[in-house]
Amino acid sequence: MTALTHLIERLAIIDFLRIHPLFAIGTMLVLGYILAKISEVLRLPEITGFILAGLVMGSGGLAVLGYSASEDLSVITEVALGLIALTIGGELRLSKLRRIMRSVAWITAGQFVLPFLMVSFALVLFDKSFPFALLLGVVATTTSPAAIVAVVQSTRARGPIIDSLYGTVALGDALSIAAFGIVLSIVPSLYGESTAVTELIFTAILDIGMSIVLGIVFGFLTYVSTRSQNNTGEVMILTLGFLFLATTTALLLGFSPLLVNMATGATLTNISPRSNRIFRTLEPFTPPVYALFFVIAGTKLNPSLLFSPEVLLFGTVFVVARWTGKYTGSYLGGLISGVSSEVRRYLGLGLFAQAGIALGLVVLLQTAPELHGLQSIPAGVVQSSINIVLFSVFVNEITGPPIAKVAIRRALKLEGKWNS
Repeated sequence: MTALTHLIERLAIIDFLRIHPLFAIGTMLVLGYILAKISEVLRLPEITGFILAGLVMGSGGLAVLGYSASEDLSVITEVALGLIALTIGGELRLSKLRRIMRSVAWITAGQFVLPFLMVSFALVLFDKSFPFALLLGVVATTTSPAAIVAVVQSTRARGPIIDSLYGTVALGDALSIAAFGIVLSIVPSLYGESTAVTELIFTAILDIGMSIVLGIVFGFLTYVSTRSQNNTGEVMILTLGFLFLATTTALLLGFSPLLVNMATGATLTNISPRSNRIFRTLEPFTPPVYALFFVIAGTKLNPSLLFSPEVLLFGTVFVVARWTGKYTGSYLGGLISGVSSEVRRYLGLGLFAQAGIALGLVVLLQTAPELHGLQSIPAGVVQSSINIVLFSVFVNEITGPPIAKVAIRRALKLEGKWNS
């Protein structure tokens, strides 16, 4: 009886550890660190190790992370995405953008339009519902800013390809978010339902504009509150405080936290050269947050999707069409704008990674009021669309960062700016 009691107590401890967020965080950091070091030995980006750690801990692996703990850790994802968006926004300095705006605009247009058209056409060709093929086409245009920032920071790369990459990702993802709202608003019309399309499109565009305005306001507040501070600790406290407030305000008002924080970073970097110290102050805070973000992202990947014939077929079509569109579109955009051959040949390879924004958009398919009550939607099409995106995220989050690292390294070698 005593042995049985001890066994029950041990099982209770295991259950406690599975649901306790602090245990989850500790395990994520330690296991993520170990696998990140193994990835570096294999000449892969360290974020590959963090994602693999998430796979091991998630429901598709050992299920170390319980549902309760996973929900408790969702705030870390919001914090990480806020920091990532702030970092990308901080690279959007007008003095720099003036030199590359024409090329970034053309490359962004190419890497947005071509994957949208190719994925939509390919899915319709394989008998996917046309309205949902359009929605998935928009999702295909997104790029993971988190993966790009992590790879660039780990390589400490600088140069024209990095400036163009950051500008393209920021502008492209903003365009993707706006386009998704517009396409989602016209889906009822495509299914023969009457709806005020013009009003819905106007609302989607207004939300984008208000997100940018809100970001400018928080950027100004952050600058004013930190400009007279000389203590780096105080600068970090105030900056993180406003970052958290900006993120939660955006969520409360139904705006995009990503766009709000990008606009905050862009405002800071353009309002004064002294704002660079704000970004430098945050650097010691970001490694554990980024590590946790990628481990959490890994826990959401489900390898079992690879064994579903339908998902395997449509997912492969989605991934191949997206890769082809991203690379060809960015290449043509670079060719039209006259960028260097290094940027033209390799920038598109840095756009394959896909995660947070794609997952965020696909979640909207489950909750969007525009789709509720539409009797004409074929049974199972929503869940099928979600599974296709999850398959794409699984493939692109594993393969995208290593491809981006190789592309950046080769481009900078050709420019004579890579020494390792």
